[in-house]
Amino acid sequence: MKLAVVGTGYVGLVSGTCFAELGNDVICVDKLEEKVERLNRCDIPIYEPGLEELVRKNKEEGRLSFTTNLREAVKKADLIFIAVGTPETESGAADMSFVYAVAEEIGSAVDNHYKVIVNKSTVPVGTAEAVEAIIKEQQPAAKIDVCSVPEFLREGSAVEDTFHPDRVIIGTTSENAEKILKELHLPLTDKIVSTDPRSAEMIKYASNAFLAAKISFVNEMANICDLYDADINAVTKGMGLDHRIGPKFLNAGIGYGGSCFPKDVKALKHLAEEKNYRTDLLQAVIDVNDKQSRRMVDHLDNVYDGDINGLTIGVLGLAFKPHTDDMREAPSLKIIQELVDRGALVQAYDPIATENAKPLLPKEVKLVERAYAALEEADAVFLVTEWEECKELTPQEFKEAMKRPVVIDGRNVLDREALKAEGIIYHGIGRK
Repeated sequence: MKLAVVGTGYVGLVSGTCFAELGNDVICVDKLEEKVERLNRCDIPIYEPGLEELVRKNKEEGRLSFTTNLREAVKKADLIFIAVGTPETESGAADMSFVYAVAEEIGSAVDNHYKVIVNKSTVPVGTAEAVEAIIKEQQPAAKIDVCSVPEFLREGSAVEDTFHPDRVIIGTTSENAEKILKELHLPLTDKIVSTDPRSAEMIKYASNAFLAAKISFVNEMANICDLYDADINAVTKGMGLDHRIGPKFLNAGIGYGGSCFPKDVKALKHLAEEKNYRTDLLQAVIDVNDKQSRRMVDHLDNVYDGDINGLTIGVLGLAFKPHTDDMREAPSLKIIQELVDRGALVQAYDPIATENAKPLLPKEVKLVERAYAALEEADAVFLVTEWEECKELTPQEFKEAMKRPVVIDGRNVLDREALKAEGIIYHGIGRK
């Protein structure tokens, strides 16, 4: 098939590249000339394991190309994927200006050949209809079907998730479009759910909101465990054995971040409120997450009786999760800002996200090039992102490098008993 993918962020670049790997001819479009030039040199602007190799391979084999010329890409394509950003606005709603701008350009470019337009971006319910109306306003005779095929990619494993999806959701009222989209996705999975566009759009928001709620719930339980000297790891192990609950997303810590959960929960809340429905549960999910990153500082206060002025704090990890350089809504930003505001000296390490973090961090923060360097002469160390090189630091390394042996484990991944055996004060989230 001939595909055009508009937008070369995580979703567009990964999806377009993987569809090319399946044997389709794919043109990825972006309006930023510098970005397109980089991609044509196989210089990937995002960090995603396995992506660069696939881009290089499919460009060399002639199935993948990059351009700024949307009109030309639309004319060549049978399927056009819209994969541009829908960032959060001040009200919490999704900013649809990029999606609608692309729809207008598609409308000015379509001819009398049948096209399937696919919303891949995370969009509010009713967007497929809105995009179709915009295109047909430009070209009333356009032979198009506008569908919703939401993505469920995890940053850091997006390539793997594309090739091995849990399911594919196809939202369309057109039998022809459904047939084409099933043919496109069947090499990936036979777990394909067909529904109407509005339900498909809602599935994306509901899925992310549910996972965010699960994270906030377990973090709330961890905070109660701290109050009653229980161990959240034992609690979640016992909970997760119940098949109705399951073990996934029951890892207590410092809250969710990234480009999806924060904005999608707020966007769904905004959609409900537009219909005068108050979403108390979604607001609670947001509130718990907003305060959760502070738990590490609370533990530090418990150790130092609230006086952290002048202390040197090592921070292990800056990205919102491992295997990505994404700093959007990263808990590290709030944690470090509070430490600096209270007079602490921060030395931080991340193997990938340092360049993206620099403009977002207070200028006083010292960025180091090795995990071990974040420990040196520290009065306490925070583990914020569970990179392998951070998890692999030994109790002996903590002990020999630090001025005072205090470790606050924001992800509950370090060996508590081994650290304590070396005389290190260990605090996890919800761990007795």
